[in-house]
Amino acid sequence: MSVIGVGQAVILGIVEGVTEFLPVSSTGHLKLTEGLMNIPVDNDAVVGFTAVIQVGAIAAVFVYFFKDITRFVGAWVRGLLDKRERVNHDYKFTWWVIYSTIPIVIVGLAAKPLIDGPLGSLWVVAFSLIGGSVVMWCAEQMARFKRGEDQVTFADAMVVGCSQILALLFPGFSRSGATISSALIRDLDRMAATRLSFFLGLPALTGAGLYELKDATSGGVGLPALAVGTLVSFVVAYASIAWLLRFVAKHSFNSFVIYRIVIGFLIIALLVTDTVNA
Repeated sequence: MSVIGVGQAVILGIVEGVTEFLPVSSTGHLKLTEGLMNIPVDNDAVVGFTAVIQVGAIAAVFVYFFKDITRFVGAWVRGLLDKRERVNHDYKFTWWVIYSTIPIVIVGLAAKPLIDGPLGSLWVVAFSLIGGSVVMWCAEQMARFKRGEDQVTFADAMVVGCSQILALLFPGFSRSGATISSALIRDLDRMAATRLSFFLGLPALTGAGLYELKDATSGGVGLPALAVGTLVSFVVAYASIAWLLRFVAKHSFNSFVIYRIVIGFLIIALLVTDTVNA
């Protein structure tokens, strides 16, 4: 019997699609939602399901930024074939995305037992949400918004890429929250920080989803639930991306900070009252 039904998959797909790219922690929201629906969050198949429906959200990034991605890949291929093309910023940027993904892959593989075990607790999620909110608020205060996307450097990419490790080890911190905050601290403007967060997340999140596919389809979650969750995640994530880019053009991230703190304390209250299991 599947541990996740099709109806539950729809709900989880919506939650994933809405929260994956907003700096509010998709992992935290998924774990909370699963807990409220009495889905065993520590089940390997459930962990795999969560990673796989992330691929639906990532697919939305590929579609939404198709022109940008084809531009990067084209510049990279031209640079591999012709040394004269290697001065192109897009060529360099594509390599930086690859390099900045290596640290999170190494840590992810090495710390997987901890990530799937003790660090997956809702207590960790709650305090990571609150702690990450402090980091985001500080980043907003420190930001000078001096540089745009065409001024991103190798150091920017590595700092922002490595910041994803915080979200990996502390679910609730938020990958997008960590990457956007570190980009703002590096003095990138909000739009550049947000777009950089999207591009740097492509390899890691896609790889994680494919890696976990074997657990999601190992008998614990049926293919219909997996397909529905992934499709719903894709559609909702596409809309979420469009909304976020319009939002950051005119607003700060402080509203997300407030929301995260509220959700963090809500999870603590639910845990203290035994409404959900850690």
